[in-house]
Amino acid sequence: QVQLVESGGGLVQAGGSRRLSCVASESIASISRMGWYRQAPGKQREMVVIMTSDGYTNYADSAKGRFAISRDVAKNTVYLQMNSLKPEDTGVYYCQAVRAPGVYWGQGTQVTVSS
Repeated sequence: QVQLVESGGGLVQAGGSRRLSCVASESIASISRMGWYRQAPGKQREMVVIMTSDGYTNYADSAKGRFAISRDVAKNTVYLQMNSLKPEDTGVYYCQAVRAPGVYWGQGTQVTVSS
């Protein structure tokens, strides 16, 4: 079972930046896909970006050009750099890991963007 711990959330003003981190309990090189999802109040959880083990990425339209996923295999960590934040980016951000046959989630970290 893969355990994931997110950090880096907080309160940020619109136009600001924030970097989220997700530390995995095992080598992320063995995980076929990792990603970031978010859930806004009263809404369903949605994908922000995913990254496969070979480096393929897929961003939600709302994240393109503003957010960037990266990883540090040596630290078992995946990052989400968020720039030009908007109030609609507010939500709980979750890290996800897919390693067949399981899908694993972190506990989430709250990001609040004030206008």
